[in-house]
Amino acid sequence: MKIKTKLTFGVGLLFCLIILLAGVSMWYINELKRDTNNILTANYNTMEYSRNMLLALDEMKDNPKAVAKFDSNLEKQLHNMTERNESNVTLDIAGSFEKLKADMANDTIQGYIRTDIAKLMELNMGAIEQKSEIANNTAETAIVWIVVTGALCFLIAFGLLIKLPNNIAKPIRELTESIRQIANQNYSQRVHFESHNEYGDLAKSFNTMAEKLEEYSSSRLEKILKEKKRVETLINNMHDPVIGLDENKVILFVNDEALKITGLTRTEILNKSVVDIAVSNDLIRTLIVDIIKPLKETDKKVPLKIYSDNKESYFEKEIINIEVTPTGEERSELIGYVILLKNITPFKELDSAKTNFIATISHELKTPISSIKMSTQLLEHLETGKLNDEQKQLVDSIKDDSSRLLKITGELLNMSQVETGNIQLNIQATDPRIILQYAIDTTKIQADQKQVILKPDIEEDIPFVNADAEKTAWVMTNFLTNAIRYSIEKSEVIISLRKHPNGVLFSVKDTGKGIDGRYKKKIFERYFQVPGSSKSGTGLGLAISKEFIETQGGSIDVETAQGMGSTFFFILPSVTK
Repeated sequence: MKIKTKLTFGVGLLFCLIILLAGVSMWYINELKRDTNNILTANYNTMEYSRNMLLALDEMKDNPKAVAKFDSNLEKQLHNMTERNESNVTLDIAGSFEKLKADMANDTIQGYIRTDIAKLMELNMGAIEQKSEIANNTAETAIVWIVVTGALCFLIAFGLLIKLPNNIAKPIRELTESIRQIANQNYSQRVHFESHNEYGDLAKSFNTMAEKLEEYSSSRLEKILKEKKRVETLINNMHDPVIGLDENKVILFVNDEALKITGLTRTEILNKSVVDIAVSNDLIRTLIVDIIKPLKETDKKVPLKIYSDNKESYFEKEIINIEVTPTGEERSELIGYVILLKNITPFKELDSAKTNFIATISHELKTPISSIKMSTQLLEHLETGKLNDEQKQLVDSIKDDSSRLLKITGELLNMSQVETGNIQLNIQATDPRIILQYAIDTTKIQADQKQVILKPDIEEDIPFVNADAEKTAWVMTNFLTNAIRYSIEKSEVIISLRKHPNGVLFSVKDTGKGIDGRYKKKIFERYFQVPGSSKSGTGLGLAISKEFIETQGGSIDVETAQGMGSTFFFILPSVTK
């Protein structure tokens, strides 16, 4: 029998039993109601009328209204004669009452009336007892039938409750257990249902699937092992050190390059907890720091310097989290880590060579450029001869170009210091107002030429700062030079000094066109220039400024919006009293 047919039959049978029990109950309740109504509407009313007539008969001598009361109840009784011989007795009372109305003092007639009323009451009392007996019999019969019907319903429902859920749930439990075994790669598991219902069809399909999985597993095992060896060979032949961990930080694989730099053997490292190995191995301890305590976005990645093959090598560490989404799941879960060390030694050597070359060339260029500037200054003196207009233009052009070249060589020299880590700082307590004034004096001629007003805005009681005055003034001068360059003519550039929770805030606000938000994070990178900018430069000024300020323990940033100008600022720590 199909599962759907079983469920329909079981639920339908229960529904029919409920209707049967309700029908039997309702029928007997109506019977009891009918018997009770017969007693109330016929016999009880007669008893009430008879009692009222007796009371009125007792009051007739003293109360003239008693006659009307008797007559009213007698009239009601004449319309309520339901028992055998009740009509004869009632008519006798009516005849005697007519005689009594003619002779109210006749006690003999009253005696006859009292006797007839007593007969009437006795007759109805007997009827009440008889009808009560009938009602009792009806109630007893009702109880029997309701109990029998209820017991039958209970037995059938109990049988369905025991058999039907088990009949449905047992195959599901067996199938669930079999699926669990298949999930654990026990492909020999089979389900055996003898029934020919939906479960039988499901078991047949499940067994077919299990057979195919078992066959597939057997046929693919050799290929999987081959692929595993292939992957291990690829990892071992990589020129960069690679270490693989599972989610519990146990080392699963390691290539020869990683073994070489750690100084460990494969036996000492494989299938061991990396935390335990880190206790006695400094390099491993350094490698897993980012796994134990992940880097923040603001943290810098510093290349690792490792002594290997009798030389210092530089590596860039990368931690790769391996996550998978299990079949049937929506969320991914972490199953391990891969530590990859990229050998950047050749790039480091090239970068060092580039830095030394730039420093050398910049240093060598500085002397002839300074000589050119001095020569142009001598040409402008009248003692060397008067220049015509064309010669003056050429001298001015030479002066501008030499100043620009001198600025570029200065930036390149500063950058070479930054890249080699040879920044020489003379940090001491310095008045920030002196730094601000120096930058204003340095850029005043440039501002006057463009008719830009430099407006200082200094808060009172500004504390001294711990800073290298020369390099900080260089940063402020760079800010002001850029602000003047990108401001419109006859505008203002506001130079502010403000107290800040972290020290003193230096800021330069211009009225230029601002910077697109897409480039805000890039403008402090080396050699970066905002696309579409008509101004030329090396793209090093802001990068050098960033290094100078951060090396002094400060922070640097910009607030800008396209069309709204820019505010470049940095914060330096104040002198603690």
